[in-house]
This record gives sequence, C-alpha cells and structure tokens, in this order.
Amino acid sequence: MSARDLRDIPVIAGVILIVTMLIIPFPTWALSFLIICNISLALMVLLISMNMKEPLQFSVFPSLLLILTLFRLGLNISTTRSILSTGNAGGVIETFGSFVVGGNIVVGLVVFTILIIIQFIVITKGAERVAEVAARFTLDAMPGKQMSIDADLNAGMISDQEARARREKVSREADFYGAMDGASKFVKGDAIASIIIVLINLIFGIIIGMTQLGLSISDAASQFSLMTVGDGIVSQVPALLISTATGIVVTRAASDGNLGQDVMAQMLSYPKMLYVAGGTIFLLGLFTPINDFLTMTVAAALFIGGFRLQQVPKKTEQESAEKAEELQPEELKSPESVMSLLDIDPIEFEFGYGLIPLVDANQGGDLLDRIVMIRRQLAIELGIVIPVVRIRDNIQLEPNEYRLKINGNELAKGELLLDHYLAMAPGEDDGSVEGIETVEPAFGMPAKWVTEEQKEQAEMMGYTVVDPPTVVSTHITETIRQNAYMLLGRQETKALIDHLKESYPVLVEEVTPNPLSVGEIQKVLANLLKENVSIRKLPIIFETLADYGKLTTDTDLLTEYARQSLARQITAQYAQDGQLKVITVSGKVEKLIADGIQRTEHGNYLSLDPSVSQKIVESVAQQVERVSLTGSSAVILCSPAIRMYLRQMIERFFPQVPVLSYNELEANVEVQSTGLVNIE
Repeated sequence: MSARDLRDIPVIAGVILIVTMLIIPFPTWALSFLIICNISLALMVLLISMNMKEPLQFSVFPSLLLILTLFRLGLNISTTRSILSTGNAGGVIETFGSFVVGGNIVVGLVVFTILIIIQFIVITKGAERVAEVAARFTLDAMPGKQMSIDADLNAGMISDQEARARREKVSREADFYGAMDGASKFVKGDAIASIIIVLINLIFGIIIGMTQLGLSISDAASQFSLMTVGDGIVSQVPALLISTATGIVVTRAASDGNLGQDVMAQMLSYPKMLYVAGGTIFLLGLFTPINDFLTMTVAAALFIGGFRLQQVPKKTEQESAEKAEELQPEELKSPESVMSLLDIDPIEFEFGYGLIPLVDANQGGDLLDRIVMIRRQLAIELGIVIPVVRIRDNIQLEPNEYRLKINGNELAKGELLLDHYLAMAPGEDDGSVEGIETVEPAFGMPAKWVTEEQKEQAEMMGYTVVDPPTVVSTHITETIRQNAYMLLGRQETKALIDHLKESYPVLVEEVTPNPLSVGEIQKVLANLLKENVSIRKLPIIFETLADYGKLTTDTDLLTEYARQSLARQITAQYAQDGQLKVITVSGKVEKLIADGIQRTEHGNYLSLDPSVSQKIVESVAQQVERVSLTGSSAVILCSPAIRMYLRQMIERFFPQVPVLSYNELEANVEVQSTGLVNIE
C-alpha cells in the first residue's frame, strides 16, 4: 500500500476515536494528550486559513469544522465524565484551572464568560451572517459568471479547457459557500453547548461532592469549580481559534497573497497615514499624563516607518525606468514584439455600435449563446470543429452594419434594424404588408423590415417573420457552412486524424503517413466540404483512402472514390421520400466533356473550346432557373467519369448547385428527370 493510500487512515481513526470517547471512559493521561491535540489542530486550522489565497484552497473546511466540533464535544463529554466520577480530569485541565486563572474561581469564571461572549456574540454571529450573505450572493451570481465564461470562450479569450476549469470553479464556489452557511451553525451550537456543559459540571459537581464524597459545600464548590473552569477554558481556547478561522475563511477574498501579505501591503500602502497616526500619538502623550517615553517611542516608530515607505516607490520607479531604458533597444529589435500582429483569427464577427445590444447579456442579447449552438450544430452536420468566433465591435462600420470574416477575408455582411422584424413572403410579394424593402442576407430572398405592430398582420398573411438575432445567426451559420473547407487546414486535419486514431488505430496507420500525407488527406476532406458533403463519417472515408490510396495519390480522384463510398449519406441529403428530381446531362454533352479530358503525369484537366463551355453553362443556367421557378432545388446528375469536370466548369457560376454521379445514389432511390443539359 502506497503512502497516498495511507493518508486517509488518520481521518478514519479520528472519527472512530470520537465515537469511542462518547461511550468508553478514557484515563486522565489520554484526555490530557487529546486536549493538547485539540489545541494543536485548532491552531493549524487558524494558520492555514490565514495563509490561503482564496477560500477554495481550503474547500474541505466545512467538513473539517464539523469533525473538529464533534471532537471537541466528545472531549467535553469525556472530561465531564472524569470530573463527576473521579473528581480529576488530568494535568492539562488542572493546570488551566490553577495556573492560567491563578486558582481564583471568580477570575476563572470571568475569563470563561468573556471568551464565550467574544466567540458567541462577536465572532460566531458575524461569521454566520457573512456566510449567509456570501452563499446568497454566490448563488445569485452564478448565471452571470457562466455567461461571462461563455462570452470569453466565444471571443477566443480562453480555451475550452480554461472555460471548463472556470465553470468547475464557479460550481465549487457555490457549493463551498452553501456549505459554509450551514457549517457556521456548528460553531454557534458549540458555543451554546459549552455554556450548558460548564453549568452541568458546576452544579452536579457540587451535588456529587456533597452527597457522594461527603465534602462540605465550600470544599465541593472549590474542588469542582476549579476543574470545571479549567475544562471550560481548555475547550473554549480551541473553539475561539476555530471560530476565528471560520470568520477569516468566509470574509477572505481571492488575491495573489495570503492574509499576512495582504494586510501588510494594504495597511502600509498609505505612508502619509502613518504620519497622521504618529502625530496623534505624540499629541496624546504631550497633553495627557500617559508616560511620555511610551508615546514618543511609538510616534517615532510611525514617523520613521512612513518616511521609509515613501522612499520605496521612488526607488522602484527609478529602477524600472533604468531597466526599461536598458531593454528598450533589444525589445524594439526583437521579432517577438511584432510577431503577434501577424496572427489572423479564423472567424471574426464585427458589428457597429448600434448592434451592441445583440451581444450584451445585460440588455437581453443572446448572440453569444446562439454562436455556441451554431458551432455545435455545424460540428454535428459537417464533422469538423468550427474555430472560436472572435466577436468585436468596429466603429468604422455603420451603426447597424455587421460583417463576417474568415481567415481575414470578408465573406458576408448585412444590416439589421433591432426594433424591427424581418418578414419574408411565402411567394410573390403582393404588397399587402408595408415595410422597409430589403434582402434576406443568408439566402438572398426579397424581404421587408416590419415593426412590432405590423408583425402580427404579416404572420396572418402567411409571411415568415423572424427577429434580428435569428437573421444574423442564420447568416453566420450559412456562411460558415458554405466556406467550411477554408477552415480545414493541415493542423485541424491532424487533430481529426488523432481523434480517429483513438478508436481506429489500425485504419489510420494504413492510410498515413504512407501512402498519403496529412496534406493529401486534408485536400480530400476539403474537396468534400467544398461541395457540402459532411466528413463526420470519417472512418468510411479512411476505409476508401486505405483501398485506393495505394493506387493513386491524385486527391481529386480520391475525392470521387470517397463520394461514392458515402452514397447512402449523399442520397439521404438530396432525396425526399425516396424520390430525387434531377437535371440530367445529354449524351452529347457528356461525350464532349469526356473527349476534352487531358491526362498527364501530374494529373488530369479539362480542355474544351471556350464557345462549347459557354453553351454548356448557358444550358445549365436555363435548366436551373426553370427548376427554381417551380420551388424545387436544382440537382444535376451525370456519369461518374465527367462529374468532377462538370462541377469544376459550373461552380464559378452556380456554387450551390450540387452535381451528383450515378454511383453516388442508392439503388432504391427513384430518379425523376426534370430537365436536360444539352447544346445544339
């Protein structure tokens, strides 16, 4: 058994000892030893509470407080049993009763009473109130702290691991202060129990001395009162230390130093106040009968301390200035001083000052939460981890304007009217609803900005009405989805491969580093994402790369093989109710494209007469427009041999029109041709 496994044995033995003390009488020497241990533990707890930098560093304190309170009460029961049964409670109690209070019962009772008053009324009462307020405020602040963490995460100020650690800390703080609120009641109950135990020992001790030991009332009172007072003071000294530690813990704020460092740093941060205090003490000794030597000594110490403290900042500033002068030339020459300026955020969302309520949680803005959901949604749909979106305001933009950048390039922009709603007509807009004409930014549909009063009317007329946060979040989602391939670099691909390797180590080893490098795998995955094909089923893609990677390293060809292996996914993506309406390609066009494919040792490319290419594109445009007028989405279907080249030909003009091959469709899907790409 290791030393780590043995650490919990003292705690377990201590709890068993507490139970034993409640039942079995202990000899006086053992009680004396346990009393010294009790004082030592209380002193350790007080010193630890003074040296911690934040309350969570002593998170076990509430449970420890309960155990120590039970230990002290167990000792009280054992000493009471020993005092009342034998008239002796050990050397420690006798020493406290005779030496500490000078053997004077009245003095002992006064000291005990003062200790009780200090603990019960001053320290315990205050600590209980502070713990109650701290617990309430901590619980009330939890939602705000969680939102602040989400905001920092979305802004890229912290990583996922840091966000997780901060959330855990917030949860632990709430649990800790809640536990301290209850634990402070232990201290209060302990003070009350101490008073009752002293009264019991005193009253029943006198009765037992007179009835069982045959002592006179004065002798019985003298003997038992001495031990009772000693026992009370012995128990109240550690109780007072624990109460003080409780007050320190619940009033301690997080800082970079412990209590001693903070007290000295903050108390001595105003040297001029030492002059004021020294002058007051000097006048007090001058105009009162107080000993002049005492007052002058203290006043001189305060004056000297204030003077010395005033010299420290000047020396520090001078040293800092000299150090800055020495380092400045090297820092200016150092490349690290400007390297940080070269960093570009993968995704940036900028907005004008008029859109600040969108992201300000205090004004009801929930865009930060929406972006978190967007990242999760796209991770599920596309199979990649979307980088953190950097959100910032930009005074160079119009007040209601926003824009989205990917890798430093502006890919989307728009304007919002926060006090309006965006209404989109179900078909041709007949003008039945008045509003500000605009265009829906995500899909380019004609729309209108309507007021709160016009919203209900627009909904009754069949319009789709959405609020500004939904408009901008939809725009962000569609922009990132269409350009996700730009966010997948070699580093991100390596992360996906490492994640896959945890479950499929053999599969990954068969694909990379041989026969395919990370860069080649990245190109295949980016090609799939560019045509809106999810790469979440990465094991299927890697199975295909393992099969065909040994035959060719042409990433375009490998992409085609990967698409065919994802036939079920692609079919489900475009087919509806087992049917797929497509625009087919005539045999003449397919032959022209096939004949125009030029094969070289560095790869294949399409070489067509420009006039022929223009006619094919014009035919595609006519068919896509005709299908769009019917309210359907255009899908082009062709043979596997030309799919890649046809896609390359038309993607500049129709980036959102999917081009599928026959091998990418499931056998059970019903294909219906709604148009034909042909040239005369």
